Amino acid sequence: MSASKKTLRICEKGHKYYKSSDCPSCPACEHERKPDCGLLSQLSSPARRALEHNGITTVQHLSKFSEKEILQFHGIGPASLPKLRASLKESGLSFKN
Repeated sequence: MSASKKTLRICEKGHKYYKSSDCPSCPACEHERKPDCGLLSQLSSPARRALEHNGITTVQHLSKFSEKEILQFHGIGPASLPKLRASLKESGLSFKN
């Protein structure tokens, strides 16, 4: 298996970073965008972007989906589920069955 070569990139804000994938997100910009509290503040950037891309920004909206449906979103993996379950439980909610 060959190692991917990282290339230097510069985002619109002038942040310099290296990436080996085609993902256009700048790590510095993603860190700046991360909310301080709430559901999305607890997740990794790919998981947060996946939920945002699908219009899910609150636990109330998250509760309308099953775990299986959430796992289908690109960027959400099994490691995100415990955090999502805990957020739902704090609000007295759960995933759709």
